[in-house]
Amino acid sequence: MKEILQDLSYNQIEELTLSLGEKKFRAKQLYDGLMQGKRISDISNLSKELKSKLLERFEDEPVKIQERFISSDGTEKFLFSLSDGNLIEGVVMRYKHGNTQCVSTQVGCRMGCQFCASTLGGLVRNLTSGEILSQILTVNALLSKGGRERAITNVVLMGSGEPLDNYAHTLQFLKNVTAEGGVCISARNISLSTCGLVDKMYALADEGIPINLTVSLHATSDEDRKRIMPVARAYSIQEILKACEYYFEKTGRRYYFEYTLIAGENCDEQHAQGLIKLLKGKPCHVNLIRLNAVKERNLSPTEQKAAYRFLSLLEQGGISATLRRQMGSDIGGACGQLRAGYLEKLHKKDQE
Repeated sequence: MKEILQDLSYNQIEELTLSLGEKKFRAKQLYDGLMQGKRISDISNLSKELKSKLLERFEDEPVKIQERFISSDGTEKFLFSLSDGNLIEGVVMRYKHGNTQCVSTQVGCRMGCQFCASTLGGLVRNLTSGEILSQILTVNALLSKGGRERAITNVVLMGSGEPLDNYAHTLQFLKNVTAEGGVCISARNISLSTCGLVDKMYALADEGIPINLTVSLHATSDEDRKRIMPVARAYSIQEILKACEYYFEKTGRRYYFEYTLIAGENCDEQHAQGLIKLLKGKPCHVNLIRLNAVKERNLSPTEQKAAYRFLSLLEQGGISATLRRQMGSDIGGACGQLRAGYLEKLHKKDQE
C-alpha cells in the first residue's frame, strides 16, 4: 500500500510540490483537485510528469465506493473499499439543516460493545487521517456532482471504530477537515463519539478544537455498563463525567451522551431516575436511541411507546433530551452491519 496524499495539510503539499521541482501555484491546483474528491490521475491542470511522480508514491484513489444503498427515508449507506482491500462503511443522513455524514475511523473495532456490529470481527487496523477525510471527499463529489459545492455540511465520527483509539490520525483529520481553503467544515458542525476513553478525552480537550464531544453511556451504573461495554472495566462513569466537565471548561462546549434503549436492560423508570441523578444540572444533552438490532447479538430494541415514556421521565427530571429518529433501518443502518453482511456473503461464496 502506498502513502495517502490526503493525509497532508496544504503546507505539506506545498513543500512536496516544491521538492518535486514544481512552481508554488501547482500546490493549490493539486490541493483543490484533491478537495474536490478527484483522483490524482484526473486532476486535469497538472502535467502528466507531475502526476506520474505523485503516483509512484501515493495512492490514486484511497477510498472507493464499493456499494451504495438508499433507504426509504432518504438515508444513504456506503460501503467503501480501501487501497489494501479492506472495507469500511459510512452513512449520509438528510436533515432540514443539511446533510450529515457519519465516517469510520478504523477497520473494525476492538471495544467489544455488545450492541454494535462494528466490533464483531475485532480491530483490523486504524485508518489514516487521509482515509477518514477521503470518505467525505468521495461522497461530497458524488452528491455535488463534482465536489465544487459542499453537499456535506456536518460530520459525525460515529461509524466503525473508536475515534480516540486512533487518536493521532483522528486529530490530524480534525485539523485537515476544518482547515481554510479545503473542505472547511466548522468544528462546531463536527461530532466525535467515544465509548469513554478518559485519558484521550482529556487530551482532546487540551487541543482546543471545539467539536461536539459525545459519549456512549448506555447505562446508569458501572456494573450494568460492564455487562454491555467492556471499556467500563477500565473507566468508571464518574471518571467519564469528570473528563466531560474538563472538556466543557476547556472548550465552552456542552457535551452529549448517547443512550441506546435496550429492552429489558436499561430503559425502565429506575434507569431513568438513575440517569437524572447522574446528569441533572450538568451542561449536557442526552440523545436517546432505540437499538438498531444486530442479528449476531441477543439484544432487542425497546418499544417506541416505552422509549417516549423514558424521554418524558428525563424531561420531567430536568434533563435536556431527545429521542433520535431511527434512520436507515431497512438498509442495515447501524454501525458495522453493511460491512459484516458483505463479508459474510463473500465467505459463503468462497465456500461454494
